Amino acid sequence: MQAHNLFDLAGRVALVTGASSGLGRRFAEVLAANGAAVALVARRHDRLAGLAQEIEKAGGRSLAITADVTNRADMNQAFDAAERAFGIVDILINNAGVVHADRIIDLPETEWRRVLGVNLDAVLFWSQEAARRMLGAEKPGAIVNIASIAGIVGLRDRLAYCTTKFAVVGFTKAVALDHALDGIRVNCICPGRVETPFVQARIREYPDPEQAYRDMAAAQAMGRMGRPEEIAAAAEYLASDDAAFITGSALIIDGGLSAGK
Repeated sequence: MQAHNLFDLAGRVALVTGASSGLGRRFAEVLAANGAAVALVARRHDRLAGLAQEIEKAGGRSLAITADVTNRADMNQAFDAAERAFGIVDILINNAGVVHADRIIDLPETEWRRVLGVNLDAVLFWSQEAARRMLGAEKPGAIVNIASIAGIVGLRDRLAYCTTKFAVVGFTKAVALDHALDGIRVNCICPGRVETPFVQARIREYPDPEQAYRDMAAAQAMGRMGRPEEIAAAAEYLASDDAAFITGSALIIDGGLSAGK
C-alpha cells in the first residue's frame, strides 16, 4: 500500500459528538480532510455552522446538527439528518464530555448524575443507535470512544470523571466482543493532558493556573502537553480500514504520564 492511500476514508460517513471545539473539532477536520462526510453534533450551533463552512471551503462535506447528547430524541434526529444527507453513519466518534472536581464527601448528586449522563449514558445510547443502524444496513463500521488517562489511572478530586472514563474503557471492550463478528469495531482513546479548552477550563480552577499548567506538563514524561492533532491522528487511524484487525483496544496517548504508574 502506498503512503498516500493510508487512512483513506472516501465514501465513509462519520458522526462526531462534541464537535464544536477542542478535540471534537479537530476530529471532524481530520476525518473530512481524509474523505469522510462528517455530521457535526453539539449544542452550540453557531460554532458548528462555522466549522461546517470551513470544512466545505476546504473541499470536504459536512453537516451541522444541534443536539444535546443526553437527549434521545435529539440523537435520533441527528442520525436521521446524517442519513438523509450522506447515508448510514459508519464512523461514530463519541467525544462529548464534561468534567467536575470534587471528592466523594463533597460531590453533589446532581453533578454525579450530570457527569454520568454526558460521559457514560450518552456513549451507550449513541453507540447503540449507530450499531443498530449499521447492522440494519448490513454495513461494517467503527466506533471510537474518547476515554481519558483518567480511565487508566486515578486522579485526585475527579471522582465522577474517573468513574465514567474507567467505565468507558470497560464498555469499549465489552461492545467490541459483542460485535466482533458483525464487522463493527469498537476502540477507545485515552488521552493525557492535551492543549484543549476542556483542559484549560480545568487549569483555571486552580489558585495559580500558570503553575498548574507547568505541573501538568511536567507530569507527562515528555515534559509537555499533547496537541489535538496528535489525538486526532489516532482517531483517524482507528476509524480507517488500516485498523481492520483492531477492536477492543484502549490506546493510551499521554506523553508517558501513565508509564510509571
